[in-house]
Amino acid sequence: MHFPKLPDWLIYGAVVSALIVVAVGRQERSDAPPPPPPVPGDVGLPLGPASPFDPSVVVQVPEKGQPGSGTAFSVDDSGAWLTARHVVDGCKEAAIVVADGRGVAARITIDPTGDAAMLTTEGGAPAVPLRIDRRDPPRRGERAFHPGFPQGHPGEVTSRLLGRENLVIRGRGARTEPVLVWAEVGRTDNLKGTLSGLSGAPALDNAGRVIGVTVAESPRRGRIYTTAPETVGELLQRTRRRPASYAMGEAITTENYGRVADGLRRDLRVAQVVCLKT
Repeated sequence: MHFPKLPDWLIYGAVVSALIVVAVGRQERSDAPPPPPPVPGDVGLPLGPASPFDPSVVVQVPEKGQPGSGTAFSVDDSGAWLTARHVVDGCKEAAIVVADGRGVAARITIDPTGDAAMLTTEGGAPAVPLRIDRRDPPRRGERAFHPGFPQGHPGEVTSRLLGRENLVIRGRGARTEPVLVWAEVGRTDNLKGTLSGLSGAPALDNAGRVIGVTVAESPRRGRIYTTAPETVGELLQRTRRRPASYAMGEAITTENYGRVADGLRRDLRVAQVVCLKT
């Protein structure tokens, strides 16, 4: 039996193809590994520590005027409350509102370095848990919920964390302090205009833990400012309070934050604070 003679060009082509396959198989592969999966909920990296090189925002605090009101929240079952410093700064008599026309007298302790203040009453409400552990810092893009009394009425706002800034306060109690800056992304139905009265409200994460105290807003930019977690921690250390750190039983979402806020106000864990006399 005789096999047909193959053309020379076919033989040469097969040899060249085999050489190319061997050469390609010996090439080094240095491709990068596949990227990690995206972080759920568009939450980014944790924020670093406060720095004097962070961007600055200037807030003008008016001189002592008429008595005002704000929001406070319980941090100790025995009667300790946190609020924003400017709500009660210069106030001689303050009260936590417990019902229409009824309040409980509160003793005021001003934070000398940050926009926060401690109120102390006879008797208290269940504490709102705090998230002030440096091992669990806030993360860019995470959501916060601010329940309180904007414009003197029950209401709430939700926001997304943008980063850190330095709050430059001019006027009474002039100082500079690190704050967290948030973008407002939602609010109570029919709540229009300023958020005045929300000062002192807790900024809660989705587990119901306090990240900071709401202290200022920039309506034109749609920004909300809160104290940094370390500000709250340092004030509690000075006043020798031991905060609760456990999470609330129900996660907070954009679907239920109005209902959760109503529950916090009903239980007086979040309450209105009024300055009675300046």
